[in-house]
Amino acid sequence: MTEANTLFSIHDLTHEDGSISAVLLIDQHHNILKGHFPGHPVIPGACMLQVVKEVLEHALNQPTRLKKADSLKFLSMIDPEITTEVQLHMSYRNNEDGSIIVNAKLSSSRSLHFKFQGSFVIEK
Repeated sequence: MTEANTLFSIHDLTHEDGSISAVLLIDQHHNILKGHFPGHPVIPGACMLQVVKEVLEHALNQPTRLKKADSLKFLSMIDPEITTEVQLHMSYRNNEDGSIIVNAKLSSSRSLHFKFQGSFVIEK
């Protein structure tokens, strides 16, 4: 994770042959939650997509840029006062055009929260 992102921190990460699994801890006191939404915080959808990008970068040890989001599905809200740990499961493969095709799911013991299908490119 980048130093700027302290909303999620990686507790555990496994990376092997096109598969990444990570246990992420949520900082329920993070400043972004004060405005999203006051009195009833939820994790912003953009942060769910960002954590996919950052975990991919961490596993590959290279910076990436989102090329295309073919499918983004926000299935259930994450209330950080109730859910403080989520799991990210991601499969990826290199495409012939140099992009990285990614399928990812963000879930907790309570629910599936987010699904992503799309591609990233390595930043040069």
